[in-house]
Amino acid sequence: MAPDTPTPDALVRIEAVSKHFVAPDGSEIEALRAADLAIAAGSFVCLIGASGCGKSTLLRIVGGFETPSTGRVLMAGKPVLGPGPDRGMVFQDYGLFPWLTVRQNVAFGPAARGLKKAEVHAIAARFVDMIGLARFADAYPHQLSGGMKQRVAIARVLANDARLALMDEPFGALDAMTRERLQNELLDLWARTGLTVIFVTHAIEEAILLADRVVAMSPGPGRIVADIPIELPRPRDVSSPAFNDLRRSLAGLLHGEPAIRMAA
Repeated sequence: MAPDTPTPDALVRIEAVSKHFVAPDGSEIEALRAADLAIAAGSFVCLIGASGCGKSTLLRIVGGFETPSTGRVLMAGKPVLGPGPDRGMVFQDYGLFPWLTVRQNVAFGPAARGLKKAEVHAIAARFVDMIGLARFADAYPHQLSGGMKQRVAIARVLANDARLALMDEPFGALDAMTRERLQNELLDLWARTGLTVIFVTHAIEEAILLADRVVAMSPGPGRIVADIPIELPRPRDVSSPAFNDLRRSLAGLLHGEPAIRMAA
């Protein structure tokens, strides 16, 4: 689906979003230029591109942590003016509160929303169990592996009743086996919950494995140069000819071959 294709039921609309920063020497840096994207509810979209292409900047703008220099972002038809519980961020460094247990980290959002203690406890128990960490509910982050910490970060988003998960290279610091396991677990959670996901990665294989759309960005300044539907059946076989054809096409695109815009 091309970014300018009308999507009446889009949960997220990114409209002509640009971002400029002021460098320490006073010069202006254009990090992102005229990004347009419509994302339907329940979809899984991966943003890929080289370091510095603006994909994390775009993610933070959707999350409300950065303000666009021009353009706007709409969430369920309403302008994004700042962070909100409808959008949950998952970072590579987990972002857990080190003084809280697994259960308390997951319960933090529901408690902050003023829910009753019994409801908060039930929500936390549900999502701690969903991520397979019931045995570690009373453990602290320093007692967990990297993969466990990232599961807790994802559960915290789910427990906060977010409609959109914004994931900034969440598996980038993990070893290959843990990364593969969490990719599969994330896909399972996505299928079970109906969550909408925007997932930033620089790994082409990861993008094809996870997404039903891959949006490629070029650096200097960051621009959306391709929006490609991934129609391979799930679970996906990374050794299949179709998978590797897509991988080669995307690799070529990111190395400067002509831009692609394909309709879903």
